[in-house]
Amino acid sequence: MRFSDAELTIVRALGATALPAGSLLSSPRDATYRRLERFFEGNAEAVGKGYRALLWSLELGTLASDGARFSSLSDDARLRVLDVWSQSETLRLPLRGLLMPLKMAHFDDPKIYAALGCRYSVEVPTKLEPARWREQLSDASALPDGETLECDVVVVGSGAGGAPVAKVLAERGHAVLVLEEGQHFTRLDFDGRPLAMLQKAYRKHGLTVAYGNTAIPIPVGAGVGGTTLINSGTCFRVPETTLAEWHAQYGLHELTTDSLAPFYETAERFLEVGPSSKAALGKPAEVIAKGCDVLGYSHHALPRNAPGCDGQGLCCFGCPTDAKRSANISWVPAALSSGAQLLTGFKVERVLTEGDVAVGVVGVAQGPSGPTRLTVRARVVVLACGTLYTPHLLLRSGLANASDQVGRNLSIHPASGAAGVFSEDLEGWKTVPQGYAIDEFRDEGLMFEGAHTPLDITAATLTTYGPRFTAMMEQYRRTVGFGFMIKDRSRGRVSLGSGGEPRLSYWLGRRDLAQMVRGFGILARVLFAAGAQTVHPSIAFHERLASLADVEELERSNVAARHLDITAYHPLGTCRMGHDPFSSVVDPTHETHDVHNLFVVDGSVVPGSLGVNPQLTIMALALRAAEHLDQRLAVLNARAARAA
Repeated sequence: MRFSDAELTIVRALGATALPAGSLLSSPRDATYRRLERFFEGNAEAVGKGYRALLWSLELGTLASDGARFSSLSDDARLRVLDVWSQSETLRLPLRGLLMPLKMAHFDDPKIYAALGCRYSVEVPTKLEPARWREQLSDASALPDGETLECDVVVVGSGAGGAPVAKVLAERGHAVLVLEEGQHFTRLDFDGRPLAMLQKAYRKHGLTVAYGNTAIPIPVGAGVGGTTLINSGTCFRVPETTLAEWHAQYGLHELTTDSLAPFYETAERFLEVGPSSKAALGKPAEVIAKGCDVLGYSHHALPRNAPGCDGQGLCCFGCPTDAKRSANISWVPAALSSGAQLLTGFKVERVLTEGDVAVGVVGVAQGPSGPTRLTVRARVVVLACGTLYTPHLLLRSGLANASDQVGRNLSIHPASGAAGVFSEDLEGWKTVPQGYAIDEFRDEGLMFEGAHTPLDITAATLTTYGPRFTAMMEQYRRTVGFGFMIKDRSRGRVSLGSGGEPRLSYWLGRRDLAQMVRGFGILARVLFAAGAQTVHPSIAFHERLASLADVEELERSNVAARHLDITAYHPLGTCRMGHDPFSSVVDPTHETHDVHNLFVVDGSVVPGSLGVNPQLTIMALALRAAEHLDQRLAVLNARAARAA
């Protein structure tokens, strides 16, 4: 995308006012605006059109109030305009939409990193070590157009659900074909630059958003490994209280602590799950531990699938050392080593059926010479596209929805956080971003986990602007970010959207809103108890807390969902499991109630909000599902042998 000359004038005026120079930081130059243009290329081009519209709303919106366009006003007058937008119930979110990509583009600059004493990028190896399993991986666009492939099992998706299933079934001698819409990324791609990885490895450049009474981004991975490629590596087992809820609400008495334990143990052993080292956790963990000890709260290092992690702070943007055992370097290589095949760049458009039996999928790969259409015929079809894209595929295919539950019951673990500014240099940028937890309130549905982010991501997520923003960013090395999520009772929905993408809706209910406000209060108290000079929560009108009195004011305030800056990383439940075919989509074996030999193995089958990070539970359920799939394949093979 390229800005017109008039649009460049607007964005330059906005940059000069919102991102002024400080004692260490410079104001934006033209390179910032060129990076901003590049951000909207490709998948985010449609978003770029919306950004242009916001620019013109800002530019022309001052004609009535100030008698001149925004870009023609003095810097002080422009700052007052931004203040008006910031305090407006209707304009606050559009202002965030204007500033977030601009801040990210500005801080994606080695000179700014150097000015703040931070590392800009990491050294990328020149080549990968040889591995025979890579011979099992191909780009789908290289196949002949109209080709039909045959296999025992086709697995659509290579993340936390699909990859473990593929590994187990390939090891047992079944012909397994894994289809992945994204590309295969390796350490050669992981240069430590968040903006580049947002464009490469995130769906819609990280701009997947659920809309309701506020806008909630839900980052989704786009590549081999799925969202495990871009998550923080946290591994929890499902709490017993959650299992009890599933027993009571959905009759899932098969899912017990004892019955799931072997699958958890297999996954934990394979991924080498354990806490990070003290060195990798760094000073931010010490700060949180200190605050918790003062207040008497339970706290601990998080269990992670990252043995040998050295704390480079880039878990969500491609681990530069392969220490994080995401599916792309764990389950997938193991599956391919056992004979599975993987096609990248292949978008499945529809599930094929004959009567009420699934027999394969059809889809398309976009290559340099045009689209390649492929058909895959299989004895069993496994959908593992994730909580947002599996229901979308089922809805597009018109399948497995006699219950009218496909796409419904979306839970997301709404999350937010705060930053504490301290008197000492904490160097949070070179530690595990999410390595420590406060679990004192877990049984109440509040889980606190580290959430420190790289410099440019921190800049983008801060709600401030102008001199206050610059001053805050110049204190980055003395800042600790920490987050929390809630076990939500609110629910959303995935439905058919435009342009081949799902439409996401989610409304945060009153109870969950109150929990979010409580989370801000608890986190602020921990940071102050640890010695923070100021605390900066992600909540409008309370962006800077200087004392416990400010915390108490926040807790008493009348807060609406649109005042919170919420993100969510754990969508679940849109094809939920259950015995009742009228209230669920799949049965306890993961097979859909309506279509035989069609299985769903990903977060969409998890019946409801877990209260803890779900990737390990999705993997354990996938290993359990693989047992049922193996049994089904044995039956189908026996039938085929008798027929022959």
